[in-house]
Amino acid sequence: MGPIPNTHWGVEANDDLVKYANTLQGTASDFSCSYGNTYPTTALPFGMNAWTPQTGKNGDGWKYQYTANTIRGFGQTHQCSPWVNDYAVFTLMPVAGTLVVDENKRAAAFHHENETGRPDYYKVQFDNGITTEITPVERGAAMRFSYPATEEGFLVLDGYTQLSEVNIDAAHRRISGWVNNSRWTPKGFRNYFVLEFDQPFMSFGTWENEKNTILKDSTQKEGKGAGAWLQFPKGAVVQVKIASSYISPQQAATTLQRELGAFTGFDDTRAAAQQVWNKLFHRVLVEGGTEEQKATFYSCLFRANLFSHQFFEYNEQGQPVYYSPYDGAIHDGYMYTDNGFWDTFRSQFPLNTILHPTMEGRYMQALLAAQQQCGWLPAWSFPSETGGMLGNHAISLLTDAWVKGIRSFSADSALKAYYHEATNKGPWGGANGRQGWKDYYQLGYVAYPESQGSTAQTLEYAYDDFCAWQLATYTGNRFYTNVFARQLYNYRNVFDPATNFMRGRLTNGQWATPFDPLDWGGPYTEGNAWHYTWSVFHDVQGLINLMGGEQHFTAKLDSVFSMPNIIKTGSYGTIIHEMKEMQLANMGQYAHGNQPIQHMIYLYNYARQPWKAQAHVRAVMDKLYNATEKGFPGDEDQGGMSSWYVLSALGLYAVCPGTDQYVIGSPLFPKVTITLENGKQFIIEAKNNNGKNVYISHATLNGKEYTHNWITHTDITNGGVLHFDMSNKPATNRGILNADKPFSLTTK
Repeated sequence: MGPIPNTHWGVEANDDLVKYANTLQGTASDFSCSYGNTYPTTALPFGMNAWTPQTGKNGDGWKYQYTANTIRGFGQTHQCSPWVNDYAVFTLMPVAGTLVVDENKRAAAFHHENETGRPDYYKVQFDNGITTEITPVERGAAMRFSYPATEEGFLVLDGYTQLSEVNIDAAHRRISGWVNNSRWTPKGFRNYFVLEFDQPFMSFGTWENEKNTILKDSTQKEGKGAGAWLQFPKGAVVQVKIASSYISPQQAATTLQRELGAFTGFDDTRAAAQQVWNKLFHRVLVEGGTEEQKATFYSCLFRANLFSHQFFEYNEQGQPVYYSPYDGAIHDGYMYTDNGFWDTFRSQFPLNTILHPTMEGRYMQALLAAQQQCGWLPAWSFPSETGGMLGNHAISLLTDAWVKGIRSFSADSALKAYYHEATNKGPWGGANGRQGWKDYYQLGYVAYPESQGSTAQTLEYAYDDFCAWQLATYTGNRFYTNVFARQLYNYRNVFDPATNFMRGRLTNGQWATPFDPLDWGGPYTEGNAWHYTWSVFHDVQGLINLMGGEQHFTAKLDSVFSMPNIIKTGSYGTIIHEMKEMQLANMGQYAHGNQPIQHMIYLYNYARQPWKAQAHVRAVMDKLYNATEKGFPGDEDQGGMSSWYVLSALGLYAVCPGTDQYVIGSPLFPKVTITLENGKQFIIEAKNNNGKNVYISHATLNGKEYTHNWITHTDITNGGVLHFDMSNKPATNRGILNADKPFSLTTK
């Protein structure tokens, strides 16, 4: 990443904060080690699609790797993660001199110093002299290709990995068609696209990427990897407007006119995209701090506002409509997709409740619509339900919205849907319905080895059942209150007091042996006992009691960091990337590169040692995050990891979504001003804040002394000032009363 221009402390409304966000953050990743597993996303917030350069072969999950030195196309993308690959992709690639369509042979060399990656704008100049530029709209993009004066220019549209169709309308300077590459979609799924060029074609034709056969003057082709090509004169600067639709070719044309029709050209489109991102960034305005900290913060804020993707479109009357990825029908209203809730319920959705409550309200409606259309609440949609990972965390989203005043849905319908989820196993993946649900109800835990990841499942099911109990309690639904009250404390059934760890348990009640808390896998998912023992989000006090009190609890927390960063592969039998990332972090057994332990630092607030949370959270932000291609300590996961950073930099974190509390950490900046949707502002001030003064010595909320280690969502949405005085010494007598502890089901 290049140098960031200096800015003054006083930030004006029109100051460009978008320059701080580096979309190449986290792209130096591969199968064995993730620094984010991201790609240089060019998109508007929560857009229906995004755009990226492609260095990998068609179908490769690692679409873009910083270590690559050639690019083979620029494509539409929806990819959540390389581990699930992508869908609905088509790409464009400029070629100079001679028409070359083969993706390996057309790949052009580049150097990163000739590359710009911003949320509103991607640009690269190839070594061959061609320049490509991209700027986004919500359901498409504008691109500009500049060819060298010495060679004629070609543009290749690649239909990617499955069936596709292209139609060339030279008279109207258009290409239209569709692609259907996908894994989790109904039969008949298509992504319809339309491209509109600003100048005529010298020549044109079609091709296919199986044998790379080229047909000149051909205007239509359908089949595996069907594509198109165009020719332009030497030195041409070609602009193209692109839009797509899951509904119909006509809807794609409507969207093109709606989203790009008002722009005279590329530069106008980019100015509008820049304005959208700048407005959002100014809504979370940080002041002070270093230029590097601002770059990391706004790069993370960018990533935190990409997923879930809108999956709805606006028809000719301006009304929202969508093709359902669940039942294949067209519906009125809103739909969102491309999100794994195991990754995001902990941080990204709580951040959304602060910044985007209107969208959250629509999202909750979409969750229940999805359940009606496929019979199950989503767990990981991409774009239909995949059932990826574990837990039934849609209920976390629904309850978190409700308790924070976002009540756009029927709580009764949500509880009915969740009850079905929690008492059945669906056909897709471990998180579609409930793996091991019969054992969970009959034994009080999921048995091992009948279910791999059983202890992790037990812990997350108990939290999800708490969320359902909480929603039922809030809404006076006694039936579901009674149903879910029985499971709230099931976490106790997998806690072994002899070892002070959460453990795998056999059907007969005995503990699974042999037991080594360093072993990964088995009864844990992508982690070990050191990571999962803390997964009692809703009853930390209950966990403290199980461990024999606060002194034992905080000593155990301390030991996470003092333990050596030893890896034992356990049931995996080989080193997976999450293990390597824990080792690289070099913070003992604290594995921030994956979700299970990311909340653990904040648990000191529940045991009268909040200053330790303050020190550790600042150390993690300083050591494990930056704005470069190695900017994350593991998979970024649809905004999950970046939202942890954004919230933590504000000095807040939602340890238990489904309650109205945020636990206080240590704010990174001297001042942050959050402008809310309701027009009010919540200001977080941290006097004398710097890299050494990480401890809170005194606090006030709206001028009144404040000792609690938490604030409520209403405190934020009402607007006001949370003021901290920062020091280089722990304030060991502050935040230590029972009333200062954040929410736990168990109160003593």
